[in-house]
Amino acid sequence: QVQLVESGGGLVQPGGSLRLSCVASGSTFNLYTMGWFRQAPGQEREFVASMQYSLGSALYDDSVKGRFTISRDKAKNTVYLQMNSLKPLDTAVYYCAGRTSVTGTYDYWGQGTQVTVSS
Repeated sequence: QVQLVESGGGLVQPGGSLRLSCVASGSTFNLYTMGWFRQAPGQEREFVASMQYSLGSALYDDSVKGRFTISRDKAKNTVYLQMNSLKPLDTAVYYCAGRTSVTGTYDYWGQGTQVTVSS
């Protein structure tokens, strides 16, 4: 089993930045891919970014490409999401997720952290 705990959310003005963190514990050696998802009120959960945990290669949704950066510190079992040039449309609960395969469903989810972009 793997446990994921997110932190770093908060209230930020449009154009501002936040960095989310996701600390993984437990059987982290099983993790192949780590991802970030978000869910806005009344919306379905959507993909934001992912990274192959070992190789470090990343994928991004078009809506965040060029503004968000996913990274990881393997020594700390931590994945980050640096969010720059934030927009009100980025307001959502952000979830960290992990899976033990290259593709397919994510096996593990964090509890989520709220990001609110508003003036």
